[in-house]
Amino acid sequence: MSRNRDLPKRLGCLLARHQAVHDPEREPRNHLRWLPEVRRWQARRLEASFDRFLRDPTRRPAAQFFLSDVYNDRDFSRRDADIARVLPTMQRLLPATLLETLSNAIELGLLTHAFDLRLAHVLEAMPSRRRRLDAPLYAQAYREAGLPRLRSHQIDLIAHVGTGLAGALRMPGVAMLLKLSRGPAKAAGLGELQGFLERGFSAFARLGNAREFIGEIEADERELSRRLFAGDPDPFAGRIG
Repeated sequence: MSRNRDLPKRLGCLLARHQAVHDPEREPRNHLRWLPEVRRWQARRLEASFDRFLRDPTRRPAAQFFLSDVYNDRDFSRRDADIARVLPTMQRLLPATLLETLSNAIELGLLTHAFDLRLAHVLEAMPSRRRRLDAPLYAQAYREAGLPRLRSHQIDLIAHVGTGLAGALRMPGVAMLLKLSRGPAKAAGLGELQGFLERGFSAFARLGNAREFIGEIEADERELSRRLFAGDPDPFAGRIG
């Protein structure tokens, strides 16, 4: 019970940290010239890693949702602002599991961006005059950025968000709640949050075995991280150059 009462506090703290780490005035590394390239390259890497899911009609919607809304460094500031505005109401209306999943999603976004800033800083400090990433340069920067335990926690969060969202959105009444809240959410300017929840529900509704899907993603990401830290000469198994 105390854990459920602590969720709004955790969510509020994460929102504040998430906003701070994305603010160029408070976090100058947001201005690093390597940051957009890190984001671009990692988006390509994720698409390559998800290729088999994207080619599977049953798994494609969930994979696309992961790429666009979960494991992504896009700007979620509007979604986060929505959550901050309705936090007291969310505590009363949403299942605790969904509230926890939203917290994990925000923490994942926070951690992903923090790692991107760290990678960009490492690349900025390298003597190379290159402007584009490739697999060997990314692998070198990944190792130099370090923090393997925190990388492992990032993968934990990917799994928690996936399984939590799949489970929460299949709870009785959630589909009707989302349908009924569409109009009020739009009128209240909460479109980003509503869209996130609806896209997640739609994606996972067609997935089938969500636990198996999430398990494969988690296993792939852990193996990739292990190979990167171990200095494997081809950590991406030729999927991206």
